[in-house]
Amino acid sequence: MIVWLDGDLGAGKTTLVRSLLRARNHSGPVRSPTYTLIEIYVISRIYWYHFDFYRFNFPEEFLDAGLGEYFRDDAVCLVEWPEKAAGYLPAADLVIRFHFAGNGRTLDVVACSEEGQECLRALKRNWQPHAAD
Repeated sequence: MIVWLDGDLGAGKTTLVRSLLRARNHSGPVRSPTYTLIEIYVISRIYWYHFDFYRFNFPEEFLDAGLGEYFRDDAVCLVEWPEKAAGYLPAADLVIRFHFAGNGRTLDVVACSEEGQECLRALKRNWQPHAAD
């Protein structure tokens, strides 16, 4: 599964990744990969890769860093600033767009593949709204 996280600085991309990992019972630290490019988490038999391409100056840096090898069938790849690797980054299954809304955020979630459609259907089946929703 490849998920592109699209939003301004401070919009909540890393916070969402942290919440996803906590929901999968990851109890260790969840750091922003702004300086390391990638943070790796192994939960059960699934590899979770959190990428941040904010510091890329050129899309070719994706190739130079050898990051393509992480995009495999046994992985969930969560990608911040995907446009910075345009032309080299594999296509998204899901795109999550973050928008500031008053003191909070809104998210637009778009499925871009059959896998993304199935994920979106599962999210809708399991959605439990909170009082603020």
